[in-house]
Amino acid sequence: MRRYGKHTDEDDIRSRPNRKGNRPRTHIRPKHEDAAEGLVLTVDRGRLTCLVDDRVVLAMKARELGRKAAVVGDRVAIVGDLTGRKDTLARIVRIEKRTSVLRRTADDDDPYERVVVANADQLAVVTALADPEPRPRLIDRCLVAAYDGGLEPLLVLTKSDLAPADKLLELYGDLDIPYVVTSRAELESGEAADRVREQLDGRITAFVGHSGVGKTTLVNALVPLERRRTTGHVNAVTGRGRHTTTSALALPLSGADGWVIDTPGVRSFGLAHVDPSRVINAFPDLQPGTEGCPRACSHDEPDCALDAWVADGHADPARLYSLRRLLATREHTEGD
Repeated sequence: MRRYGKHTDEDDIRSRPNRKGNRPRTHIRPKHEDAAEGLVLTVDRGRLTCLVDDRVVLAMKARELGRKAAVVGDRVAIVGDLTGRKDTLARIVRIEKRTSVLRRTADDDDPYERVVVANADQLAVVTALADPEPRPRLIDRCLVAAYDGGLEPLLVLTKSDLAPADKLLELYGDLDIPYVVTSRAELESGEAADRVREQLDGRITAFVGHSGVGKTTLVNALVPLERRRTTGHVNAVTGRGRHTTTSALALPLSGADGWVIDTPGVRSFGLAHVDPSRVINAFPDLQPGTEGCPRACSHDEPDCALDAWVADGHADPARLYSLRRLLATREHTEGD
């Protein structure tokens, strides 16, 4: 029986038939140093659509990556057929280090955390002021996930023609979060998209919100060449819309330099993975005061040093209240 060494000629390699096609397979794998850089645009049942230079390439994860999964927004190294032609499939051999990660769990008792988006600079939390009614508890949870994952939050309030925004904005005034208020008429005229686009220029922004708030409608206005089916129905009993975005999708921002990542509508946002010690990083005026806190302090207990820090005039009491309100949201459901 003839044996083959590591340095055989190409003509000497014995090919194995591929049961699913007519292309022969060999034991030779493309070299990692020859890999091209790509951006994951969407993931669908094990197939990843990636942008390589100016080409859209379909790829799958290499076996050597094991259980490590790539998500939308990941920078990856890709080998194989990178032409982007129909019926071609490349292979992702490396997932580059992430600069930020948006995670969530199914609920607060679920130990399994799911990475929603990687490498986003900003999280746009979209909520309607009416029809359906705003859910501050869910907004709080999204803010905690943003602070924990290294994303800067942005509030986008829709349907201002149905209800005023003052009351909701007052609730978040002490967090110094940038915001945009839009109406349905402004959305139809394109004015809403123009004002939101100013906050997205030069950044990668993930959009999140529960169904029926107009999130995908806004994304369609920001990326007019990538029209996606919008929510056309809001349940009159629950006040919630039907999901129309079924998987995260990265789209190039129209009229500016940046990316928009549309994510599926959420009904819950579990925070089982969040460590309170990381959320405090979003409050630089309070962070120095934690030096006197007991070990593993929740920042909402009698011995917390933040009370004395605020009492001595180092920070506004409203800021401490906001921090504790965000941390307390982990102990309640979004519908509270």
